[in-house]
Amino acid sequence: MGEKIPEPYVWDESFKVFYENLDDEHRMLFKAVFTLADDKTSVAALRNLVEVATYHFTDEEVMMQKKNDSNYPSHKKVHDEFLSNIKGLKAPVDDKTIHYAKDWLVNHIKGIDFKYKGHL
Repeated sequence: MGEKIPEPYVWDESFKVFYENLDDEHRMLFKAVFTLADDKTSVAALRNLVEVATYHFTDEEVMMQKKNDSNYPSHKKVHDEFLSNIKGLKAPVDDKTIHYAKDWLVNHIKGIDFKYKGHL
């Protein structure tokens, strides 16, 4: 994709969408990916990533629907594809999977989520 993956892999102000709940959830997503990267054999860490992503995507999608955001259908499709990919994983995960999750989150926030800034 396009954005540089931060190292260490933590949320910073450059990812701010200016909705406190969503920024908090994005922090949790970064932490979930980081935790899985730290222990690729952890079933609990993988399950946590799926749970945190599911919760966040639902919250974000509800906010978009309430505002009749025109990007909602395509945004939801991207969420669904990511969830489908990570729900199909089994621990241990490989380095390629970790890179995918890190890259996806960074580019999703900065490339797709930033489109709703100021509109929800």
